Amino acid sequence: MPKPLIADKAYPPIKGLRPDALSLRIISPAYSSQVGELNAILQYFYHSLCFDKNGFSDYSEKLMSIAIAEMDHLHILGETILALGAAPVFTQYPPGCFNFYSTKYVSYSRSLKNMLEDDIIGEKQAIAGYERMAARLKNERVREIIMRITEDEKLHLATLENMLCEFNI
Repeated sequence: MPKPLIADKAYPPIKGLRPDALSLRIISPAYSSQVGELNAILQYFYHSLCFDKNGFSDYSEKLMSIAIAEMDHLHILGETILALGAAPVFTQYPPGCFNFYSTKYVSYSRSLKNMLEDDIIGEKQAIAGYERMAARLKNERVREIIMRITEDEKLHLATLENMLCEFNI
C-alpha cells in the first residue's frame, strides 16, 4: 500500500478541544458532503482502479496515495467533530441524521483524462472551501487543523496538475 501524499508537517492536536457549535457547523461539510473528504476518498479509489486496469500503475499509485491522505483527513475531521460535540455521522451537518452522504457525488468519468480533470476540480473546490472555513472560524485551534489539511490539498492539486500534463504528452 502506498504512503499518504501529505505535507511534511505534523497535524495540530485535537485533544483538548471543547464543544463548539459554530466551528462544528462551519467544518462539517468537509467531512462528508459532495465536496468532502469521504467523497474524495471514494473518487480517488475508483480512479486509481481505472488507471491500474488501463496499464497506468504509476498514476494509479499516486491516486491511491492521495486517497490515503484523504482518509487521514476524514479521520482528523471525524475526531474534531466528536471533540466539538457531535457524532461523526456521514451527513453534511452532524449531529443531524438527515442529508446523508451519497455516492452519486463521485465522478464516474469513463475517460482517464477526464478523471484527472475532475480530480483537479475537486481539489480546487476543497482548497477554496477550506480557506472559506478558515476565514469564518473564530476557534484558532480548529482553524489550525483546517489550514494544515489545506496544505495537503495544495500538494494534491500540484501533483494532479503534473500528472495531467504528463498524461497529455
